[in-house]
Amino acid sequence: MGQRQTTIPPESTTLYSLFQTPFGWWSIVGQDKLLKRLYCGYSTYGNLLEAIHLDFNEGVNSQTKRREQDWFPELRHKLERYARGTREEFREIQLDLPALTPFQKKVLQVTRKIPIGRTLTYGELAERAGFPRAFRAVGSVMAANRFPIVIPCHRVTAAGGKIGGYTNPVGVTLKERLLLLEQEMVAEKKS
Repeated sequence: MGQRQTTIPPESTTLYSLFQTPFGWWSIVGQDKLLKRLYCGYSTYGNLLEAIHLDFNEGVNSQTKRREQDWFPELRHKLERYARGTREEFREIQLDLPALTPFQKKVLQVTRKIPIGRTLTYGELAERAGFPRAFRAVGSVMAANRFPIVIPCHRVTAAGGKIGGYTNPVGVTLKERLLLLEQEMVAEKKS
């Protein structure tokens, strides 16, 4: 009987870029051109770096390494321009999505299509995704979104004109500022 050979997978390196915007410190994390995570709204470089290390701590036996580098500068430049008020779209960015249910996938797909300057309520998003009664579950999907801005969960609001929640270090304040920024982008395009 032949022996079975085991191969050790090649070491992979997760790269990340940290950069400052008018909305605090942001970071993009990924490999090749595949975005694994986007962070926004951190008050300091150190707080953001700590969050990255906590999220990507795969344990001592992991083959994955992390390294700070100007990873995917095209995306970083787009995000920096966006944060300064330039209208940018991110639909072409490839995402490393976690394992998702069909419901979660559909909600994120619909969210990604919400245009700048527009919002949907959790209920409207649930309906467009084909799950009209699942507005609370939509809120859970938004809270777990690893790709703010790219999957624009800030454009999803509560019913009755309320802002709803926003998961980041600054909370709803950042959501309000992003929505205001996008309203200004739309107004500028019209004039």
